[in-house]
Amino acid sequence: MFPGDSQPDMAGLMAQAQQMQQQLLAAQEQLARTQVTGTAGGGLVTATVTGAGELVGLTIDPSAIDPTDAEGLADLVLAAVRDGNRAASELQQQAMGPLAGGLGGGLGLPGL
Repeated sequence: MFPGDSQPDMAGLMAQAQQMQQQLLAAQEQLARTQVTGTAGGGLVTATVTGAGELVGLTIDPSAIDPTDAEGLADLVLAAVRDGNRAASELQQQAMGPLAGGLGGGLGLPGL
């Protein structure tokens, strides 16, 4: 490389890409360990979801169980799981957003 040369520093770019990949993996591991909750029916149903989107727990208050209204309970479960997934998605955006922003520029390579 010569001063004023517009060619990218490939070794530097590769080191930067490797560092970003390590940060991305660390963020993914943290998300897999972090749990968020979603609720429905005023807390009658609670779904626990990891930041990676895996459903790991479901709690149903006994008062939500009506043998004559299984469909109502199913709706509460779905709503709680969706709420948990929404919370997990927000967590993913917070954790991964800054890292993904660095990848959008093609690592500074012309044409990318």
